[in-house]
Amino acid sequence: MSKKNPTTADNYKLILRDLKNKIYHPVYFLCGEEPYYIDKISDYIETHILLPEEKEFNQTILYGQDIEIASLIAACKRFPMMCEFQVVIVKEAQNLEKQIEQLKSYIENPVKSTILVICYKYKKPDGRSQFTKILQKSAVYFASEKIKDYQLAGWIEEFVKEEQLSINPRNALMLAEYLGNDLQKIANQIDKLKILLPQGSEITADIIQKNIGISKEYNPFELNNALGEKNILKANRIINYFGANDRSYPPQFLIPVMYGFFTKLLKYHLLKDKSQANVASELGINPFIVKEYAKYAANYTDKKLVKIFSYLQDADLKSKGVGSSGLENKEILKELVYKILH
Repeated sequence: MSKKNPTTADNYKLILRDLKNKIYHPVYFLCGEEPYYIDKISDYIETHILLPEEKEFNQTILYGQDIEIASLIAACKRFPMMCEFQVVIVKEAQNLEKQIEQLKSYIENPVKSTILVICYKYKKPDGRSQFTKILQKSAVYFASEKIKDYQLAGWIEEFVKEEQLSINPRNALMLAEYLGNDLQKIANQIDKLKILLPQGSEITADIIQKNIGISKEYNPFELNNALGEKNILKANRIINYFGANDRSYPPQFLIPVMYGFFTKLLKYHLLKDKSQANVASELGINPFIVKEYAKYAANYTDKKLVKIFSYLQDADLKSKGVGSSGLENKEILKELVYKILH
C-alpha cells in the first residue's frame, strides 16, 4: 500500500479490486462500527462470484442468530457442485459473539474451494486476542471504522466523483450536516440524484433542495453560519422558517447541532496552534471552512460561549417539558437565538 496509514475506504478499494480481478480468499472477516463497507463487500461477493445457475447449489446465506458454529463449519466443509467455488455468507455474525472463537481451527485450515464471508457488524473482536491475530494472519481481516465528522464532506465529494457527478465543498458540507454520519443514507440519496441527472452534472443547492428536501437557505448549517456571523436578520428568518416547519426542525434536533457548533468555537479559543491543518483536526471540521470558524470565534468571547451553553441547556429542558415555561417550540427557539445574539 502506498499510504502509511490506509483508511477504511482505501482497504475497501483494495479488497474490491482483488474481487473484480477474481483474486479470491477462503475467509473474509468483515467487522467494525461502519456497516456501509461491510455490506458493499458482502453484496459484491453475493452478486458476482457465482453465475446465476451456480448459486442454487453453491451459495448459502446464513444469519448469526439462527446458527451454531458447528453447523457453519459443516456448511463450509462441503464441496461445490459442478463449480469451482461455493460461497457461504454469514450475516449479522455479531450474534455469534460468544461462539465466534470456535472458528479458529477452521480459519487456520480452511477449505480452499469455499469462500466464507463473515459480516460482524458494529463491533470488532478484541484486538489483543489470539483469535484476532489468527484472523489477521490467515484471513482477509477488514475493520470498517466509522468516518470522522470532519471527513464526511470530503467523503461525499469523493463518492459523488466516483458516481461521475460533481458537488462543491459548501454543498457537500450542507449534505453532511443534514444527513449526518450515515454513509448508506448519504449513498442512497446520491444514487437517487444519479438516476435523475446526466453524467457529469453538478449537484447544486437547487437540486438538493428539490430532490432531497434540504432548503439551501433554511437548514441547520445556514443557521450556524448566521449565528457565527451574528447576522440577526438572517438568523431570525431561519428560526421563523423552522418555527413554521416544527415537525421537520424541532428544538430536540436543532439544539444538539448548535451545541456542537459553539463547542467548536470554544475549542478554537483554547488552541495554541491555529494553523489550518491543526484547527481542522482538533475541531473536526473540513479545512475548507477553517477561515470561517476563525471569524466566528472572533465574534464570541470565552465568557459569552459559557453563557451560551447554559442558554442551550435551558432551551433543551424547556423543549422537553421540564419546568413550567409553557412556551411553544418556535418561541423556545426565538428566545434562544435572541439570548445568543445579544
